[in-house]
Amino acid sequence: MSKYKFAPLLGAVLALPAGAALAQTSPTSPPASAPQQRQISPAQPAPEKAEDKAAAVGDVVVTARANDVRTSIDSVSYSLADDLQAANGTLAEALRNVPSVDVDPQGNVSLRGDGNVTILVDGRPSAILSGPNRADAVLQLPGSRYARIEVMTNPSAAYSPEGSGGVINLITKPTPPAAAGAPGAPATTTTTGSLRVNVGDNGRWNLGASGSRQRGKLTLTGDLNYRYDDQNFAFDRLREQLDPITGAVTSTTTTVQENDMIQKGAFARVAAEYRLTDKTMLTGELRANRFEADAEAGGLFETRDATGALTSAYSRDGVGGFKMDGWGATARVLHQFDTSGHEWSNELRYDRNDNENASLNVNLFSLPAAPPVYEDQKFLNAQETIGFTSAYTRPMDDGSKLRAGYELSLNRPDQDVVLRRGPTEGGLALVPGLSNRFEAEQTVHALYATYERPFGEKLSAQFGLRLEQADIDVEDVTNGVRASQDYFRAYPTGHVQYQLTEAQTLRASYSRRIQRPQPTQLNPFVSYNDPLNLRSGNPNLEPQETDSFEAMWQMRQGQSFYQATAYFRDTTKAFTDVATDVGGGVLLTRPENLGARRDLGVELTASGRLHPTLRYNASINAFRQEIDAAGIPGARDREGEMLTGRLSLNWQATPKDFVQVMGFWQGDQLLAQGTRESGGMVNLGYRRKLNDTLSLQFTARDILNSFGGATTYDTPQFRDRTDQDLNLRAFYLGLTWSFGGGPRRQPEQFDFSTGPTGG
Repeated sequence: MSKYKFAPLLGAVLALPAGAALAQTSPTSPPASAPQQRQISPAQPAPEKAEDKAAAVGDVVVTARANDVRTSIDSVSYSLADDLQAANGTLAEALRNVPSVDVDPQGNVSLRGDGNVTILVDGRPSAILSGPNRADAVLQLPGSRYARIEVMTNPSAAYSPEGSGGVINLITKPTPPAAAGAPGAPATTTTTGSLRVNVGDNGRWNLGASGSRQRGKLTLTGDLNYRYDDQNFAFDRLREQLDPITGAVTSTTTTVQENDMIQKGAFARVAAEYRLTDKTMLTGELRANRFEADAEAGGLFETRDATGALTSAYSRDGVGGFKMDGWGATARVLHQFDTSGHEWSNELRYDRNDNENASLNVNLFSLPAAPPVYEDQKFLNAQETIGFTSAYTRPMDDGSKLRAGYELSLNRPDQDVVLRRGPTEGGLALVPGLSNRFEAEQTVHALYATYERPFGEKLSAQFGLRLEQADIDVEDVTNGVRASQDYFRAYPTGHVQYQLTEAQTLRASYSRRIQRPQPTQLNPFVSYNDPLNLRSGNPNLEPQETDSFEAMWQMRQGQSFYQATAYFRDTTKAFTDVATDVGGGVLLTRPENLGARRDLGVELTASGRLHPTLRYNASINAFRQEIDAAGIPGARDREGEMLTGRLSLNWQATPKDFVQVMGFWQGDQLLAQGTRESGGMVNLGYRRKLNDTLSLQFTARDILNSFGGATTYDTPQFRDRTDQDLNLRAFYLGLTWSFGGGPRRQPEQFDFSTGPTGG
């Protein structure tokens, strides 16, 4: 169905490269045969090139177009400098305008239709973006914090193989350099920063501040952001019970639920860099976040028999919400043996996240009449994460480069579920069968090495191998049930690059990936969602493994960039949610392993100039998915064609006025028992440069109010469809003010396309 809805955008994407070539007016600059960026050592400022110069107003940066898309042998990164939605929106808004990446209405991130994705920040693991509440964080973290988003669908062995879809690396905005003084002169102090305030409709607003202070060998940086959102959304659900022999409908249950939610979120970070010697740098960072939501919900549940007669009716009203509190610290030492990139780094990370989801509901029964039932439920999740990385990089005289390292990752999640029920709010009593305590520990030791070298002037290759030992222990403390997994795996990677012409490059790659179950996905406890829905983990859930192959063509011509990628992913034991009717119209949903899943697709990306003042960025991903659902009750083998894409137009109307129109469509996703739909969105943005330090922004999100979603299950026992009306339309007016001065540089963490220095 989506392939017909998206046909106009498909035609636009395919037509744009030809139009851009005809409209090209700037002289052609020959692209480099090597990757488009390199690591910038902290000991040496970035060389200032003509194409790197920018007119900056705080976070408003008009950059040379050559930097919009950066490529290397194993990654592609995209600039957010002109993304107005990211400037005053969330991380979800920033990701939705990046090729290959989709974010559904609930904040779940996927790469080319695969939701098993690892998200890094400046090349390092992020605890808040890897736990069970990652989707909530994606919908709350500020998009303005990031300068670029790097996509690695086939990352090298230097990165964790976790995430069958690949890796998304969020590259934070760089720190301005200290002003250089005369030799022997006292150290100068440089202070820079920016303030952002945005006010929206329905009481929405957000603000942010970032700054840096540099004096001599010490650099201090910090960020502070706060967001307040008021959102109304609704869910409609239709569930039909079927006669397994005749297929006739035996009963129908409808659910209509409305929610009013206020979301608040704060994020803060402070970091210090100190150059101990000319070759050694110490880095430390502290970070903290608090996200919370308060909601009021009302729902009506009605059941009818085969004749349509009403047999049951009750309402469910209540209040609830969630809180996410987290903090973390990082310490790092980097030693540079010389200025060629020969270095050794060691980093220790600690994060603690505490999440609480709570609700108090009352069920009022009208048919048959019965006393009310109150339910008070709390989900308490705590996760402790410890990580250590030791990474060594050694360039060789022949142009080759060796990277090797060790990584330790230790996760300790704890979960408490408490359900109390009673005839009144003051008469609640614990329900033992629906209350539970769960503990787990996951430890992963990894050794990796990659070797990259040129073979002549046009051919280069990178080979990598990662060895991992994983130990997972889980315990249902309440019921005394324990389970464990212990396995050793090898993950090879390979990348080849050939410079076809000065403008065109061919690349091919292979990687083996794994997706481990979250420890809470292994918890067998059955949790209560509402009278019609239960959920549990699966202690027998095995890791899914993916062999991923890609072939890519890229061309840079002047200020235009084109890319075509053919890919194939073969996944065994793929995760899928399976719903089972446990009686009385109640569904139990839990994760299961598919027999296999295969994805075969083509992705096209293009960016360029249609007019001296009008630029475009477009991408489209068409793929075929096949699911082998052997052994899953109520499931069947499925196959289908899916289509996703995006298109943005950027118009520099005057030197001070910038206009942006952006839209995307996210296609369907196959499930073992049905389909998940998302939809699309159209956004508008306008920026006015008021003076050298102040700019005005206006953005409109989802102006057609079209981004929702639906999930359908279709089995011999039942059919179930849930439609979501999320009402994401929002309008914001904001100001950005910058202070301080000095050109921006690229610090050593700015871009990891040429490989990580910290793992």
